[in-house]
Amino acid sequence: MSEPEGILGTFAQATAVESIGDEGSGRFAAEIHAGWDIGGAANGGYLMALAGRAMAEAVGRPPLSLTAHYLRPGPAGPCEIDVDIVRTGRRLATARATMIVDGKPTLELLGTFGEQVPDGGPRYWREEPVDITPYEECAPMEMSSDGGGPGLMDRLASRLHPGDGGFRRGEPTGDPTVRGWFALAGDEPIDAIGLLLAADAFPPPIFNSNIPMAWVPTVELTVHVRGTPAPGPLRVAFRNRFIHDGLLDEEGELWDSTGTLVAQSRQLSLMPRPA
Repeated sequence: MSEPEGILGTFAQATAVESIGDEGSGRFAAEIHAGWDIGGAANGGYLMALAGRAMAEAVGRPPLSLTAHYLRPGPAGPCEIDVDIVRTGRRLATARATMIVDGKPTLELLGTFGEQVPDGGPRYWREEPVDITPYEECAPMEMSSDGGGPGLMDRLASRLHPGDGGFRRGEPTGDPTVRGWFALAGDEPIDAIGLLLAADAFPPPIFNSNIPMAWVPTVELTVHVRGTPAPGPLRVAFRNRFIHDGLLDEEGELWDSTGTLVAQSRQLSLMPRPA
């Protein structure tokens, strides 16, 4: 699986998987593409999306809820994903998977898969979509080619809410919150697999605390897919609520261009540490 022509490969190409082995064996070959990284290690949301694509193909349904435990960093190169279908029902299917890189388990996943089926039943929102500056008025995130951002930023068209960018100037806001807009480069549509990437593709909100900036290793990430996004950038917000004993939590909400909540995320990470 070589890099497609052009400067940037699309997200769909970068998360392509190929069934290998006997039919129905649940084994997939894939490529962790260069450029979807943070400091040389593939972004955690990208790895989840890559494995999630294999799981979705195995069960024939998109993800509804997926949890990943990160065992070690994922460098660029070939990988295999072993999928085990635990149960298949009329609406939902459950599967577990292991991503293997260089013969070593790198990611362990468990998820529930099923089609989004709006039922017209009761609706309730405790909170409205996060209030942020319009997409057109936000500056693009720094690209790696400018020496200011990770390689992942070259693959996205995301923008950071101006009020939350103080950490980039050495002036954190003191509130561990990051808001902005998520979009893939080239106006590529965002589907359920793309939401897995979006849930982990922004600067860690702890950067806006008074804790020195450094690598924030993810221990566990869970994403709930709540809907299929309408076209356009996603309005997103990520925040830390509890930081202690060398660990921190992060909660995220992702809303589409119609103001519909399309994903929620929660992760447990280690405190920032030098790469």
